[in-house]
Amino acid sequence: MRTTPLAVPAVAALLLLTACGATGGDGDGDGKRENTACSMDTVSMEVGPASVAPAAGDTGEVPVSFTNQSGTCTVEGFPEVELTGDGDSASAEVPPAEGARAQKLTLAKGDSASFTLTYERGTRGDGAFDAENLRVELSGSQVFRWTYGPVASDGEGGHRISVSAYQQAGD
Repeated sequence: MRTTPLAVPAVAALLLLTACGATGGDGDGDGKRENTACSMDTVSMEVGPASVAPAAGDTGEVPVSFTNQSGTCTVEGFPEVELTGDGDSASAEVPPAEGARAQKLTLAKGDSASFTLTYERGTRGDGAFDAENLRVELSGSQVFRWTYGPVASDGEGGHRISVSAYQQAGD
């Protein structure tokens, strides 16, 4: 009994399948292609309209929304934002809001998402950060004018400002 003619093609086929992976696709086992991260090049972004804190000690909220203008992309984790002062020499990173839970959002072309900055207005010269700009990082950065007054100090070297997780916007 000769099995060599059948054994050689079977072994060759097994080696080819092993080299390709058992599932094909992108290697994560679901057979789907991974989405790319959203970037400033693929979204349109706007800040506001804000609920401005009118006086020191008051709380304000500044929404930031963006719409995907390209192919499907994802955002994950928390938005990377910072406030900058005069000439970008001073900056204050904005931490995630206490208790906020990050999530991964997949945005098709035309889909929108948002996040919100919540801050306490401070008094100039009282440890408050006198912000001039808001810098948003999303595989690239975009700078927006900060016109909402100084941000109060937290008394521990930081400031009373936080950012929410990304939220799906619209339907």
